[in-house]
Amino acid sequence: MNLKHQQILLRALPYLMVVALLPVMILRDFTPSNELRYLSIADEALRNGNLFTFTNQGVPYADKPPLYLWIVMCGKLLFGSHQMGFLALFSLLPALGILRIMERWTAARLSTAQHLSAAAMLMTSGLFLGLAVVLRMDMLMCFFITLSLYLFWRIYTGEGDTPRNRTWLPVCVFLALFTKGPVGLLVPLVSMVVFLAWKRRLGHFARFWGARAWAILLGGCLVWFAAVWIEGGTEYLNNLLFHQTLDRAVDAFHHKEPIWYYAVTMWYSLAPWSLLVIGALIAALVRRMPLDDLEQFFLTVIGSTLVMLSAFSSKLAVYLAPTFPFFIYLGALLLARMRTNNWMRLALLIPALVWIGLLPALLLVWNRPEAALLHDARALTALGILCFTGLMALWLLRRRTLHASIGSLAAGLMAALFVGGLLLPKANPQLGYGPLCREARETAERLGYGGGYYVWEMHRPEAMDVYLDEDVQEIATDEILAGRGAGGLLLLPAQKLTHDPQLQQYVATQNPVASGPYLIVPLGSRDSAPGGVPTANEPGSDDTALPL
Repeated sequence: MNLKHQQILLRALPYLMVVALLPVMILRDFTPSNELRYLSIADEALRNGNLFTFTNQGVPYADKPPLYLWIVMCGKLLFGSHQMGFLALFSLLPALGILRIMERWTAARLSTAQHLSAAAMLMTSGLFLGLAVVLRMDMLMCFFITLSLYLFWRIYTGEGDTPRNRTWLPVCVFLALFTKGPVGLLVPLVSMVVFLAWKRRLGHFARFWGARAWAILLGGCLVWFAAVWIEGGTEYLNNLLFHQTLDRAVDAFHHKEPIWYYAVTMWYSLAPWSLLVIGALIAALVRRMPLDDLEQFFLTVIGSTLVMLSAFSSKLAVYLAPTFPFFIYLGALLLARMRTNNWMRLALLIPALVWIGLLPALLLVWNRPEAALLHDARALTALGILCFTGLMALWLLRRRTLHASIGSLAAGLMAALFVGGLLLPKANPQLGYGPLCREARETAERLGYGGGYYVWEMHRPEAMDVYLDEDVQEIATDEILAGRGAGGLLLLPAQKLTHDPQLQQYVATQNPVASGPYLIVPLGSRDSAPGGVPTANEPGSDDTALPL
């Protein structure tokens, strides 16, 4: 590929990413773990008329700042319902924004081929790619953090020491804080302080954080906290400022992990490029390669953030996301100064072999029930693409073309995601609660069951109110057998019934309706149902009994 073609491909890369991820963005159901909960919280805020204080099923929810929830609320007001395609933009567009910032930041240091490799690695790094499509506020926070650090660098070098950049620097830090919380403030501030201390210019800190910068940051916080106090009172404000910050940092009540946690998670978070990127960093440190100011700054962001987050009690792999762009681009800068050798080829050989091995591995699990979805032609095509591009990467490695090998692996992954993403409508019953809840509403209307919805052994079922427009009630086995909920519908995972033979026998007598891996069970008999309507499979019902 000549230089002109490389430049065209580099400019087209963001658009190709959008196309590759489009099926995942518009065809996927909301996941129960976090996405559906955010939607439920936003719905509750709209019903209550709240803007700064939130509740989750009536319980105060001070875990997150309001910016991302405002976006979710705006989507609901604009479209009348929550649209995956709209909300996914606020993960993908910040990811593309980060890519653009890093490209501009390193424009004078990397060739077009090296830029292509770095961009491809960043956008296909495991957790970064996941955050680019999952509905979370982390990628938006990372965008503001990356932009604030880029503005700091421009002021530091004198290339962009303008009143505009001096104003936008604290604005971006505040927006990072306002998106996710204290990490959005601490990552850029700690990185700046440590770097200035390393360069023995700590006395110049006021050049970046003078009176105007602090006025913007503290002024924004004061307005936010005052609005919280007016709307939610002292207790909510205390929860926001102390329980969700200091308590989680010192002695976490959620996600408590050991101090070495990120030393493990960063390897799979940056996969399939972790061996190459972290290997380049280790090689540079072992060889004592002299680092210029930009490389030192990227290393500072990585090191200071790792140390700081490791010191906190609450840990998740996703918390390390602000370092991912700096890991990838520091690796690219260092690799640009190194001669291609065997360990680099080995670092790419391993993911290439994984790509190649996925299709044959399917044969080993072909007859297992959980692999039935992979029998679809779209899944087989996606695995075939990975196998082909893995073989291509091996051939390119033999020709010692490192960047082309990276491109082959990245292109294969994105093409496989596009083709595999077309399978999502078929996979949604396993991924989310949307198909189940729609089937439940139709069943309730058809059978005339108006006694509400009950759930048994479901994962985070409370957010089902997004689909059902009413709260669900959790119910225990003994309550079901005692007749509680007669006239309502019970939703439960079919597989878990095997651990409760008594409930399994009862469910079989109620003629349940299957919906993916779940069952919809009409509770009560003909006599106990409202108006004496027939249950499923009695005269008047078209549903087929599910043999249990």
